[in-house]
Amino acid sequence: MPDDQQFHAIGRRKTASARVFLSPGNGEIIINDRSPDEYFERRTHIATFMKPLEHVEMTDEVDIIATVQGGGKTGHSDALQLGVARALTLLEPDLHKSLKEEGYLTRDDRVKERKKYGQAGARKKFQYSKR
Repeated sequence: MPDDQQFHAIGRRKTASARVFLSPGNGEIIINDRSPDEYFERRTHIATFMKPLEHVEMTDEVDIIATVQGGGKTGHSDALQLGVARALTLLEPDLHKSLKEEGYLTRDDRVKERKKYGQAGARKKFQYSKR
């Protein structure tokens, strides 16, 4: 593992987009100039984006600097998860198969469906009156 290199990857989920910069280090994580505990209110959000690191047992071996924008906190954590997994494959290509099998390299393409004209919402219709 080269000590001076930095690996860049992008993860997306819904309307959230995360730019992840991963470099060899001692486990320091910064998200939008804040620590994960300051940035996320819920522990589940932190656990979500840490899953790829825990899977390959590299939580204390890499430093992560990430910028996230768009969407909400759940989208941010899911976007970070994909970005971290992609950056790990750039760092060590041998991890690709393992991360892919666990589903960390698959982009979740579900997004909100748009509202259609003549309807109350995306799927909901206006109330029908027979008489």
